Amino acid sequence: MPSVIIGLALLAFWLYCLFDVITTPEEDMRNLPKFMWVLIVVFLADLGALTWLLVGRPRVVHSVYGPNGPVGGPGAQAEAQSGGRGGAWSRRGDAPRGPDDDPDFLHSLERRLRGDD
Repeated sequence: MPSVIIGLALLAFWLYCLFDVITTPEEDMRNLPKFMWVLIVVFLADLGALTWLLVGRPRVVHSVYGPNGPVGGPGAQAEAQSGGRGGAWSRRGDAPRGPDDDPDFLHSLERRLRGDD
């Protein structure tokens, strides 16, 4: 029974890494092209999957997008150039604003207060 559980765990690990290799964009691959990583993970099974996690998988870059573009993180500029999104704000500057920051709203509020509807 323990060997079945270990076998299923290794199969799940291998499938996770294979799916991760297939869904990772080509430009984010490290050290080898994508098709080579797929071959390594498929033919070397768990050893290939472990190798993918250690030396092939893209490093996680935590970057935050402010109203004027990426802020912080070593790959923030590259992510912005590739058109990626890093959260609720995009690099185009369409960050959520409060009504007091919207000039159109302020003008319409002034007109309503003066009674110029």
